[in-house]
Amino acid sequence: MTETQQAPWWRGAVIYQVYPRSFLDSNGDGIGDLPGIVRRLDHIAGLGVDAVWISPFFKSPMRDFGYDVADYRSVDPMFGSNRDFERLIAEAHVRGLKVIVDMVLAHTSDEHAWFEESRRSRDNPKADWYVWAAPKPDGSPPNNWQSVFGGPSWQWDPRRSQYYLHHFLKSQPNLNWHNPAVVEAMLAETEFWLQHGVDGLRLDAITSLVHDAELRDNPPKTAASKADIAGGLNSPFAHQEHVYDRDRPEIMDCFRALRSVTERHPDRFMVGEVADVDSIDATARYTSGREALHTAYTFQLTQRELTWERLRSVVERFEAAIGDGWATFAFSNHDCVRAVTRFAEMPSLSGDRPALAKLLMALLLSLRGSACIYQGEELGLTEADLDFALLQDPWGIEMYPANKGRDGCRTPIPWAADAPNAGFSTGSPWLPLWHEHLPLAVDRQDVDAGSVLNAYRRFLAWRRRQPTLIAGDFAMRDSAEPIIVFERRRDAERLLCAFNFSNEPAELPVEENWQATDVHGFAATLANGRLALPPFGAFFARQAG
Repeated sequence: MTETQQAPWWRGAVIYQVYPRSFLDSNGDGIGDLPGIVRRLDHIAGLGVDAVWISPFFKSPMRDFGYDVADYRSVDPMFGSNRDFERLIAEAHVRGLKVIVDMVLAHTSDEHAWFEESRRSRDNPKADWYVWAAPKPDGSPPNNWQSVFGGPSWQWDPRRSQYYLHHFLKSQPNLNWHNPAVVEAMLAETEFWLQHGVDGLRLDAITSLVHDAELRDNPPKTAASKADIAGGLNSPFAHQEHVYDRDRPEIMDCFRALRSVTERHPDRFMVGEVADVDSIDATARYTSGREALHTAYTFQLTQRELTWERLRSVVERFEAAIGDGWATFAFSNHDCVRAVTRFAEMPSLSGDRPALAKLLMALLLSLRGSACIYQGEELGLTEADLDFALLQDPWGIEMYPANKGRDGCRTPIPWAADAPNAGFSTGSPWLPLWHEHLPLAVDRQDVDAGSVLNAYRRFLAWRRRQPTLIAGDFAMRDSAEPIIVFERRRDAERLLCAFNFSNEPAELPVEENWQATDVHGFAATLANGRLALPPFGAFFARQAG
């Protein structure tokens, strides 16, 4: 890239994810909504992020809390109205924030008008808009594909005397992207929101967009690799190599079609969620060239027991594979155990959770790529440990107690420690406020200079002034456990980034031609060629002379 060319805004951007149900309730019904997000846009903008990604708010029966869409063009009344969303975009743009919407393109709700028509008969105009198949001679499903949420990916429908495909809940039938009419319809849904001013599209479950047209059986996974799939799901899904129900070669044609839609609108981008496959390889393929996705979002850094060795390996593998593509990194999201709890489960990272939260922030925001921060991560929120009677997540209810699902990371944000329901709602919240979160409320941290919240604000303000950290190249340096150290390089500038991935002090030999930068909130000592890092410490330096 020449000096006269400017990188697109999303390359190196920091994106803040909002899960609307749990952000802020403006009308007292216990469920967060779009007007509630508008009320707290100053909080998001005040962090220093570039964009806000909003999880689905479209009309839905909410069996998977919005990821089962019944009408892509209408805001569900529980979240507000289309006019409320238009106001949200306008208010976000006034504050310099881009807005990203979560598009669920692989499946709809079974209450979507398209599916209701499709299931009526085998010869109606939308008969082939979903994936239908005859049973085997013995009446069993067409093949061995398994749902992420447990059990076969096929649901019998007596109206058509056929099975339909669902990769998730049976109420989420898969669209047939082999049908050109479906492709055109879904491109029109994305075009609708682009015309309404959104700046980006987060494409949910993108690896499941296309299926094998021959419906061939998936082969079994080897025992050694079962634990690596989908974050170690305790499900039959984890026992297969997903070569026929995920990540099909035809998916690149779909990406080209989607890219052509975004190209009609300047400065828009697509970030695809890559899961259930080798996400490093898929990210490289999905984001390479000008006819693919702009960037991809993976679960590599949301795994449990992400040790020093595994973390370093993930970063190195991304750098080796990505080529001209672009990755988006995250430690947390609405589908996984919160990062602070997850990492603190390892003895080497237990103890000072606020310090751990700051370390994870600094590391995430220093990698080469874009980054996602999940709501509450800037507060250092822990995972809520909810009793079965309180669970709402269908996955958690199905898999309990081996897997408690996703409700623990979805509890409401605590805005004011001493207010009813911590300022989230004047009504009864859809999930309870977790007691460990009350001391971490925004109002408490706002006035504490040493809080995780203020550490985010300081670091993001500093990062905005570091073009090398945003757009520079990446080079991993040799180091021994527990230190991770790498360089970011841009033109003649070299920036050294070192992190003590441990709750014990650590040292690293460093050449003396490095000069520490002024990053408030992290303490380290560089003297006589030795870098001394305190527990959970981070260090940044420029090459002197």
